[in-house]
Amino acid sequence: MAAGGLDPGNFTAGHNPLVTGTPTFANASVTGTAVNDQETPAAAITASTALSGAAGTNSLTSGFVAGNTITVDGTVLTFVASGATGNQLNVTDSVGTLLSKIQSITGVAPSISSTGAITLNSGTAANLSVSSNNAAAFGALGFAGTATAARVSNPGTGTVIGDDSTTFVSESISGGAVTAYNSAGTPVNVQLRWALTATASGASTWNLFYQTDPSATGTSPAWVNVGTNFTFGPSGALTSPTTGTVSIPNLTVSNQSLGAVSISFGSSGLTQYASTGGTATINNITQNGFAAGQLQSLAINNNGIVVGTFSNGQNIDLAAVTLSHFNGTNYLHALDGGAYAATELSGPAIQGASGTISGSSVEGSNADIADQFTKLIVTQQAYSANTKVITTANDMVQSLLSVIR
Repeated sequence: MAAGGLDPGNFTAGHNPLVTGTPTFANASVTGTAVNDQETPAAAITASTALSGAAGTNSLTSGFVAGNTITVDGTVLTFVASGATGNQLNVTDSVGTLLSKIQSITGVAPSISSTGAITLNSGTAANLSVSSNNAAAFGALGFAGTATAARVSNPGTGTVIGDDSTTFVSESISGGAVTAYNSAGTPVNVQLRWALTATASGASTWNLFYQTDPSATGTSPAWVNVGTNFTFGPSGALTSPTTGTVSIPNLTVSNQSLGAVSISFGSSGLTQYASTGGTATINNITQNGFAAGQLQSLAINNNGIVVGTFSNGQNIDLAAVTLSHFNGTNYLHALDGGAYAATELSGPAIQGASGTISGSSVEGSNADIADQFTKLIVTQQAYSANTKVITTANDMVQSLLSVIR
């Protein structure tokens, strides 16, 4: 990764891809007036110009003496006659040595123009403030009073625009991909990338991005920061967030919205360990959405729930069959197909009966077989007796007709 991680300064002004609102700063500078040394003829000061020297030499027109100080962002540099250590300077040191000391504090190297004008930089850690208790010598460096420069605020916008896509890819690593599904069951390919955004005291902070528009150009969003700073301790273990879950509101890829998505990584599912190849190792990324499915079959379970089985392997509760009872069960009016209707005597249906439902079952008959067979025999005998009566009557009619003839 370029420069060891994502550098907001490499992105288009006003389009810092860090977490929205994250306070980041860009370097600011202040340039002194052009000054000359004590040579004859005078020449513009350079890095080799001495901080103190005799007339006619390549030294400041007004030099520093032992006991003088220069304060840079609260750090005091003290001048000594010789043997300087730490935050000390020998009065005979060069301008270049002083500028190196300043760089060690601000993090950005000062420079000297060909006309002898020194430019000091604030860096990104703090606003610049440089002063000295020797105003004349400080003036010989081109600065009157206190030299200041306020860092340029560059808060995070949380997105990478199309014009910055190439820079972003070069300063981040692949985090894998996963196919998720929206509410209509449409598959959506979600591409992920990780970017190192800060390192301090052995801890590292990373941001996770997803690609919202693969063909984005100009200032259109191409990648979106999920909005969480993932911090890892010196051991590589995740220290923040501690919940094991982050939420992404309205995750959208190529105009396909997945809505609010939660990413769960547990207590140890996300770690940071050194990789000489600069890549991420993806052990497992899964999601719990499903493609669109067609209804294949219906069934009713013992709890009265109507369950639909779909072609995508999902079983979904579609409805519930409720049970009711009547105060006057014997007064129900029988209808075709084994159905009954409420009457005034039965009263209205009262929901909440204590019975059960047996899915995929046929109800057994509640008829008394012995009683029904007895009735069948009686009916059969009656039928037989009736047929004999008819036969006898017929014989009598036939005999009568024969007598008449």
